[in-house]
Amino acid sequence: MRITLTWLRIDSRRRWRSLLVLALLVALATATVLAATAGARRGQSVVERLYAGTLPATVTVLPNQPGFDWAKVRALPEVAAVSEFPVAFGFAVACCPDAGTGFPPIGDELGRTIERPYLLAGRMFDPARADEVIVTPQFAALYHKDVGDTVTLLLASEKQANAQYDGTGGPPRGPAVKARITGVARSPWLSMGGDGPGAHGGVLASPALWAQYKTNIFGTNGKNYINALIRLKGGEAAIPAFRADLARVSGRSDIDVWNNRENFGGTAERITSYEAACLLAFGLAALVAALFLVGQSVARYTSASAADLQVLQAVGLTPREAVMSATAGPLLAAVAGSTLGVVAAVVASEWMPIGYASYGEPHPGISADWLILGSGWLLALVLVVGGAAAAAALALTARRRLAVPRRSRVAAAAATAGLGVPVVVGARFALEPGRGGTAVPVRPALLGAVAGVLGVLAAFTFSAGVSDAAANPARFGQTFQLTTFLGLNGQDFGPASQVLRAVAADKDVTGVDDARVGGAQSGQVSVESYTDDPVGGKRIPVVLTGGRMPASAREIVLAPTTASDLHAGIGSVVKLTGNTVPRAMTVTGIGFVPEGPHNEYDQGAWLTPAGYDRLFLGAHYAFKFHLGTVALRPGADVDAVARRLTATAASVEGGAVFSFQPGIPLSIVQAVKDVAALPLALSAFLAVLAIGAVGHALSIAVSRRGHELAVLRALGLTRRQSRLVIGVQATLLATIGLAFGIPLGLILGRVLWHAVANRTPFAYQPPLAALALLLIVPLALLAANLLAAWPARRAARLHAGQILRTE
Repeated sequence: MRITLTWLRIDSRRRWRSLLVLALLVALATATVLAATAGARRGQSVVERLYAGTLPATVTVLPNQPGFDWAKVRALPEVAAVSEFPVAFGFAVACCPDAGTGFPPIGDELGRTIERPYLLAGRMFDPARADEVIVTPQFAALYHKDVGDTVTLLLASEKQANAQYDGTGGPPRGPAVKARITGVARSPWLSMGGDGPGAHGGVLASPALWAQYKTNIFGTNGKNYINALIRLKGGEAAIPAFRADLARVSGRSDIDVWNNRENFGGTAERITSYEAACLLAFGLAALVAALFLVGQSVARYTSASAADLQVLQAVGLTPREAVMSATAGPLLAAVAGSTLGVVAAVVASEWMPIGYASYGEPHPGISADWLILGSGWLLALVLVVGGAAAAAALALTARRRLAVPRRSRVAAAAATAGLGVPVVVGARFALEPGRGGTAVPVRPALLGAVAGVLGVLAAFTFSAGVSDAAANPARFGQTFQLTTFLGLNGQDFGPASQVLRAVAADKDVTGVDDARVGGAQSGQVSVESYTDDPVGGKRIPVVLTGGRMPASAREIVLAPTTASDLHAGIGSVVKLTGNTVPRAMTVTGIGFVPEGPHNEYDQGAWLTPAGYDRLFLGAHYAFKFHLGTVALRPGADVDAVARRLTATAASVEGGAVFSFQPGIPLSIVQAVKDVAALPLALSAFLAVLAIGAVGHALSIAVSRRGHELAVLRALGLTRRQSRLVIGVQATLLATIGLAFGIPLGLILGRVLWHAVANRTPFAYQPPLAALALLLIVPLALLAANLLAAWPARRAARLHAGQILRTE
């Protein structure tokens, strides 16, 4: 140990700069890998942690029935807490028209016995004060509002409320309530209702707003209705018994009962799992890059120390003492660097988790995951010390091992073809690893070149898929551009059929669907069912991932997530209950549906009009919702056509109530876009790996095979030809990287994108990064030859006589 410490003291004084650089490289690698890994673990667990401490609602119950008796539901044995809410316009926020406001709660249960939020700042509102609200973090950040600030709540007039005002028919004309923000809060219901990709945050009013301004929210004509959030005593396991009891006390079997964890948490978990996988892939790529780059630095430092220690072996230094002494410097750098890396990873946790997961994080800010950080710190030490010890052992025994050179067939073929000395020698430098003191890291260079090209092309292929999905809502089944709300609870707001026929006659309209929507049940799964009913012979195309659309009253197309929940595929027979009688339906296809008030684009079903009548005949309502969707010709001005169709509807007698609006962008699209930068960052790391591996091989070839170049110079090799040797070596490495990396990169990028398409889900379209494909060959060759410039200059300036005299 004394010898080791003495050597460390001497070596660190003369080579402290190298140790400092090595420590910084270890710190950078450790920080990157640990930040990505800890961030992935944090993001993956967001939904679970958000649900853990908030007394979340187990189900959302949606009878959509005026005068529904909630007292009977409260009395059911499975029910632990109920928070009712009016399905009506509550209020708008004067300063922030795009903010989500949801529905004002009725009673004081919300925030106390159900959906008790994490308070990130301030306190809950006083349920007895109408002038207090809480807001979500996204609202506070976007509108620069904080605890103590005030907002003005704009309510509808009683007349507007009776006309079922929804915020689109001009400004609300009722009271203006000045309210103070008492807290910034986060819970499953709050986060899903207000925060998320592309959203503007949310404001939740105190239940006193409902109590004091009920007529401005609910009207007085009895047409509006109340739904509820319910927490069950047994959690999700109690849902089947609750459904049965609900049907018994209500006399209805068609009431939608959403499993909140599946409907909301399931989507969130899919997205956060995708984000976590991307972060883990990024961390893995960073680890691989670190093994190459830091490993090369460790090997160079250790080999230089071993050369000096070989002299001391002649005077009694044992091999074990020599290895320990050569490893001491890298160990010191590893301890300092990994410790600094852990600190940096903790600091970086301020920006974790990323993407969609960040909207649900219950404890934003710095977080130290000591399981990941401690394990990573120890692993960094083991890798650096193990690599240094192996490099030292190899270097110390290099001169005692017999060199048995392995010849390259490519170099031999080049010699046979008479391609010239620079080409033959360059091929040997690129492909023959050598032995002992002439060894060159050929395999790492080749693997690095392939990985660099593969990673860059795979990332840009994946990115092309993201761009395609973001620009084409049809990938998610949204093949229409305009929607209108035609009716509710079995009653149309006006002459819906006449309006849709008039709309179908418009020159820019290519498709119109008259969609009645009903809530069917299959076991514990709610199936929001749409009619495929084209108007005027103009059909809106439906995006199917397999099979065909239904053609008879006994056939059905299921959305992907619904099919998965029912364990059904094409050809399966599922039993659905829309009224009181279960009906057997044959699945003819899997496809996407419109995103509606009670379903997402991947949840629900398509039926023929006859199939809908068969399923829902005799139900409490002929339809729950009545929607019209309109597809436009490519290039049409969506906003202009929307205004024209709204005017067309108004021209039909009694049709002035219908307004055509562009569809709301899907939140899943923004969630996919949020992590689009990760594959590009991943490709950057792999490109650094390639540059480091190839650059190291080019540089070390000149120093370790200088004798060979000196002999060739003595035999007539010119300076220009010496440069060309290194140029050929670099070009060959790049060419091999391109030959294997391009096809593998295309395959990997498409495989990853296909996996994302299946998991998200959306319709897979093979992505093609045309510009990347066009540029990757010249850029890779250019980069390789730029890396070769300095080693080639060194090769040209070798002093052959001095090298040969030394040998």
